[in-house]
Amino acid sequence: MKQQRIFPGVILIGFGLYFFLQQTATVLFQPLLSWPTLLIVIGLAFLAEAYSGREGSGILPGVILTGFGIHFHVVNHFGFWSNDTGVFILIISLGFLLQYQKTRNGLFQGMLFLVLAVITLFYDKVIEWLGLLENRALSLWQFWPVVLIAAGGYLLFIKKK
Repeated sequence: MKQQRIFPGVILIGFGLYFFLQQTATVLFQPLLSWPTLLIVIGLAFLAEAYSGREGSGILPGVILTGFGIHFHVVNHFGFWSNDTGVFILIISLGFLLQYQKTRNGLFQGMLFLVLAVITLFYDKVIEWLGLLENRALSLWQFWPVVLIAAGGYLLFIKKK
């Protein structure tokens, strides 16, 4: 019974603090009073419920929502943070890997998303490295999306256990 009250409890406390700080107009907290903060609150509620119970099914949505919320705050306030698609894929990968840590489910997805995140985040560097291997490797590199599509089709339609 206690487990069922964690998620709504964290949501109510988080939203209550958010709206209270909005009403008091405290200058110190003004940069945090935007919609990414609400993503963080919902994500933390999922994580609190997942880590307090036995299941862990809320880890993935918790990490994704919390990570996206933190990402949007950091992008808006700091110039060093990358606003690339690879960051979102990396956050999803982290969610799968943390879910695997608790439930022993999602390792393949986590590693797959991690590889995709590294490729997208460091695409320019990978192209430079492949440039060292001459034009043959570079021309093959243009077909990596086709390889992803083929691998996904194999997993969906051909591989049967």
